[in-house]
Amino acid sequence: MVTSRMDAGMEDDPPLGPADARTIGYLKTLVTVLTVTMIAGVLTIIVLLVIRLQSPAPLPALPDTITLPDGAAPVALTFADGWIAVTTEDGRLMVYRRDGALLGEIALTAP
Repeated sequence: MVTSRMDAGMEDDPPLGPADARTIGYLKTLVTVLTVTMIAGVLTIIVLLVIRLQSPAPLPALPDTITLPDGAAPVALTFADGWIAVTTEDGRLMVYRRDGALLGEIALTAP
């Protein structure tokens, strides 16, 4: 029958010399510094994500070439290749060319 113990050869190990003790001390310090650095990095990423996700994304600005009718205020903009769609507070969807010419207007109804 074979039996084994986890510490079965530990009594036979020679004591550490001064060079080995310095190396182990260096490795302990290195592991501690790397652990602190990793924790600081993870905390920094979490803080940056929280700050970034709390502020709402700014809406894009209406180009200067587009002039809306009086009383119309934009609530949404869609930029596509060659045209821009503007949704207004009064429920209209207006499609403009990039140069500001009105291509069409659609009256929207709420569902």
